[in-house]
Amino acid sequence: MTYGGDDGGRRMPPGPPQPPARPRQQQRAQMLPLPGRGQSPYDSRTRPMGGVRGEAPPPPQPPRREPPDQGYPPPQRPRRRRRWSVGKVLLTLLVVFVLFLGAVWAYLEFSINRVDALADYSGRPVAASGTNWLIVGSDSREGLSAEDEERLATGDVGEAGGKRTDTIMVAHIPDNSTKPTLLSLPRDSQVKIPGHGTSKINAAFALGGPKLLAQTVEGATGLRIDHYAEIGFGGFANIVDAIGGVDMCIEKDMNDTMTGIDIKAGCQKLDGRQALGFVRMRHSDATPRSDLDRVANQRKFIGALVSQIASPGTLLNPFDFFPLLSSAPDALTMDTGDHVHNLVGLALAMRGISSDGVNTTTVPVTDASAEHWDKTKSKQLFDALKGDTEVPSSVLVK
Repeated sequence: MTYGGDDGGRRMPPGPPQPPARPRQQQRAQMLPLPGRGQSPYDSRTRPMGGVRGEAPPPPQPPRREPPDQGYPPPQRPRRRRRWSVGKVLLTLLVVFVLFLGAVWAYLEFSINRVDALADYSGRPVAASGTNWLIVGSDSREGLSAEDEERLATGDVGEAGGKRTDTIMVAHIPDNSTKPTLLSLPRDSQVKIPGHGTSKINAAFALGGPKLLAQTVEGATGLRIDHYAEIGFGGFANIVDAIGGVDMCIEKDMNDTMTGIDIKAGCQKLDGRQALGFVRMRHSDATPRSDLDRVANQRKFIGALVSQIASPGTLLNPFDFFPLLSSAPDALTMDTGDHVHNLVGLALAMRGISSDGVNTTTVPVTDASAEHWDKTKSKQLFDALKGDTEVPSSVLVK
C-alpha cells in the first residue's frame, strides 16, 4: 500500500471528523450613557459600595404613577392648631382696648365744638398757681324745636335773644395737695364789663359772647382763665338722658311757679327735663335765697353728674356709654386751645364734690340779692386760689 503526497508517498490514516469552525463574530462597540440619560449597561456588573460581594443589585423601581384626577382637591396634612396662652389673650385684649380708647379720643377731639374764648389783651392777669376753668351754662335754645322748648320748660328768650348765661362757675385745680375749688359767680353780680360799663355779669355773654365774658370774669376776680367749657339747655338735658338720668336726693318738694317744674322730695333719678328744672329753679319755697340756692343746687348736681359719668356702671355699660359718646360733642363747646385730656383732668378733679373732696362755694356777697360782692372776703378767696393755699372757712358760702 502506497501513500501519495510529498511525504514520500505515505498517507496518514484519516482521523475522526472535526466539527466545523464557528465564524468569528465582531464585538459591537457600546457607548457609555451620558449622565442622567437612563441606566448604564454596566450597572448589572457593578455592585454598590457597602454591599455583599456576589449579591445581585435590587431591581429598579417602577416610576410612580399619580392617581387619576377625579375632581377632588389633593388631601392635605392637617395643620396643627395654635394654642393661645393666657399671656397672648391678655396682650390681645390690651391692644384692642388701647385702640378703642384711641378711637374714642380722636372722635371727641375732632367732634367737640370750638370757640375762640380766651385771648390776650392789655392788662390781662398773669398766670399764677394752679389751673382755672371757666364753666358756662348758657340759656341758648340753638338746635331746639318748639316742642323741645315746651318739653324742657325753657321759658321765653326775652330781650337777650336766648344768649345769656344761667350758670357761671370757676373751677380751680391746684398744683399741690390742697382741695380743688368750684366757685359760683351769681349771674346778677354787678361787675365792670369792658367797653360797656357796670352791669350784671351774665350780660357780658349777650354783649360779646364767650370772649367778653372771660375777660369780664378775669377782671372781676383777678384770676387768669386757662380753659373754657360751655353747655346749652338742650345739650345738658341730652347728656342726662343719655346716661339714664342722675340720682339725686331732694330735701324738700320743689315747685317752680315760673317754669312749672315739680320735683317731689326724696331720693330719685332725675331725667333731662327735671334736671334742667332743678339747676335753674329759684322761684320756689325750696329756694328761699333765690339765686344763692340755685347756684348751690347747680354745684350739687354737677358733682352727682360727673361722679355718675365717671363711674364703671356708665363707662362699662354700652347702653349708657355710646349714647353719652354721641351726645357729648354736640352738647359741649370748648376753647380752640383746649383738648380732651384737659377735660378729663377737670372731670377727675371734680369727682370729689359729692364726697367733700372739693371746696364748693359762692363768691361772698353782701346780701341775698347777690348783686354785690363782699370785697374783703372776696379778696381773701381769690388770693387763696392764686397761691394754691387753703381757702379760709370763713369765706366759704354754701
